[in-house]
Amino acid sequence: MEVRDLGLDGVKEITPARFGDARGFFSETYSEQRFSDAGLPTGWVQDNHSLSAEAFVLRGLHFQTDPFAQDKLVRVLKGEIFDVAVDIRKNSPDYGKWVGITLTAEKGNQILVPKGFAHGFLTLTPNVEVAYKVTSGYAPENDRGIIWNDPAIGIDWPLNGHEPQLSGKDAVAPLLADVDNNFEYKQG
Repeated sequence: MEVRDLGLDGVKEITPARFGDARGFFSETYSEQRFSDAGLPTGWVQDNHSLSAEAFVLRGLHFQTDPFAQDKLVRVLKGEIFDVAVDIRKNSPDYGKWVGITLTAEKGNQILVPKGFAHGFLTLTPNVEVAYKVTSGYAPENDRGIIWNDPAIGIDWPLNGHEPQLSGKDAVAPLLADVDNNFEYKQG
């Protein structure tokens, strides 16, 4: 398993080893022991699976507030996405900064999005299936979102001239400056 820091505190790309032959491949996508040894979260309580039928479906930017905040471990089962994490921890030196990475089923790479970050993704191909683990179950009263095109964040989504397909909820999400958020940056 390769672990690569993506430049924002705690956001990492994880690429599990793949063992292949003429039949295909085998990959251990999660190992509690390997994650623990690497200092990564291990308290996963729920697996989620989404299907987006078309390219340029944009889901996010989502997060849950404490005490139901979630670490997320995201991977693509079919297709390709551009995945984004945004630091929303108040007083963080990286507040409002984002990092994006392309995740593909072919490569098998994953992104770890820690608590205190908003998460979203854009499908780059049709019929994309995404699976992700979370460390806290869904809590509707703590569910929050930030508008995908907040100019204060300035995410460079690879839309290639297309309009994103959004849920009704995501289309009217507030700006980062206006969202209810109880995350505080803790140094060290």
